[in-house]
Amino acid sequence: MAGSKCKFIFVTGGVVSSLGKGITAASIALLLRRRGYRVSMQKLDPYLNVDPGTMSPYQHGEVYVTEDGAETDLDLGHYERFAGVTCNRNSNYTAGKIYSSVLSREREGGYLGKTVQVIPHITDEIKAAVLSQVTDEVDIAITEIGGTVGDIESLPFLEALRQLSHDLGRQNVAFIHLTLIPYLSASGELKTKPSQQSSGILRSIGIIPDILICRTERSLDEEHFRKLSLFCDVPSNAVIEEKDVENSIYEVPVELAAQKLDQLILDRLSLPHLGLDMRTWEEMLEKAIHPKGRKVCIGVVGKYMGLQDSYKSIYEALRHAAIANDVPLEIRGIEAEDLESGDTSALNGVDGILVPGGFGTRGIEGKIDAVTHSRINGIPFLGICLGMQCAVIETARNLAGLTEASSSEFHPETPHPVIDLMEDQRSLTRKGGTMRLGAYSCRLEKDSRASEIYDSETISERHRHRYEFNNSYRELLAEAGMICSGLSPDGVLVEIVERPDHPWFVACQFHPEFKSGPLDPNPLFREFIRAASESSHA
Repeated sequence: MAGSKCKFIFVTGGVVSSLGKGITAASIALLLRRRGYRVSMQKLDPYLNVDPGTMSPYQHGEVYVTEDGAETDLDLGHYERFAGVTCNRNSNYTAGKIYSSVLSREREGGYLGKTVQVIPHITDEIKAAVLSQVTDEVDIAITEIGGTVGDIESLPFLEALRQLSHDLGRQNVAFIHLTLIPYLSASGELKTKPSQQSSGILRSIGIIPDILICRTERSLDEEHFRKLSLFCDVPSNAVIEEKDVENSIYEVPVELAAQKLDQLILDRLSLPHLGLDMRTWEEMLEKAIHPKGRKVCIGVVGKYMGLQDSYKSIYEALRHAAIANDVPLEIRGIEAEDLESGDTSALNGVDGILVPGGFGTRGIEGKIDAVTHSRINGIPFLGICLGMQCAVIETARNLAGLTEASSSEFHPETPHPVIDLMEDQRSLTRKGGTMRLGAYSCRLEKDSRASEIYDSETISERHRHRYEFNNSYRELLAEAGMICSGLSPDGVLVEIVERPDHPWFVACQFHPEFKSGPLDPNPLFREFIRAASESSHA
């Protein structure tokens, strides 16, 4: 069978959602990679959307984009940031993607008239999805199953994993179950019963966890470990405490290593204990927890500030840049709509302003006001995707005399669509998976700030957009002080704009946050934080 030389780790979650399975799985991958193993990572999501690309950020958080242009779950960002793996379209499968594939095959006659059923057809498709990540370059494949054990929609996925454990050989599979130990303040007790019941649900499906990882806000005592081992049918040394970390999510792998989780996994999979080297990670963590510089405050002016996950990669990229500059970081989330009254007092005291991406008209004028505030007051500015588009509109309106300038996305009848729909998007009617997605090359103008930041004349960054800078206005906006310093290799698409007359004003059409890690921060974010820390406003 495919993948017979590869070992597999399946990570499930119980009791409640949002336990942090993604961070836990990514931490496991980091530890295994630091021991010299080649690791792949994958997320299976039980919802029926084909992918999260058309879902509201309030529903799903950010949409993470891979190098090959897949719109995926935000946990893939954790995989890449922690473990340094490169994810692709095989790294995220939803129930919708699985069912669509099966039904398309049925319509094409692929099942030769057979009745199509959840078992075996859906479960076989899920098994094929799990095995799709396996190549000759992978020693250990980690698959995280979204949702919570006991959910109806998760059942086909769990059944597929149960079957895979037989197909692959139980000695080649480790089941890790992440669960919650809630604390009841009224009685002053930690309760293990929900975890017992969650583990019981798994056993009733035919899956016996090899390792139980317990999320908790308070330390477990010996009695808790004993009960969890006894009632969850897990060896006592395989009950791992994952207590809430105090300072940084990047502490999680260190805490898990201290409890020898990686050694437990290697023993379960009959793999040798290669040496664990965490030196660079621990050095990074020391800087993250004990920065030496002056605190930098960044105002993030967004449309979805009510949910942290909406800008997960943005926030993490800012933290990576703060670590690189050895400075404490304060992120001030500012609702764009709150600036539309003309009151920009929420921006008082910030050392830098970042306007991130988004879709739709809500909050646009507030974002444009934030750009104006940055430009007039000389505050370092970074615009990303929609943020770049707002910067272009602001220059057109306030410096180029095009007072009615806008984007055709917001105002289809604007006489000056300085941002317009890309030509190859005009004939499209389907919304899902049809934007300009994934990594594209960009050529940087010599002696520009962008080329100085990247220390290169060619870069590659990830995209997710339909609208672009309207080339008809390039010359006019250049006269107004905005230069196009990054272009597609053919010179047609504007990827970066900047203002040489400003202390630090750079905006990009792509999403640099998707290629940032705690050990290797994205250059744009790194230099933005550096500029903010050195700003006269600091």
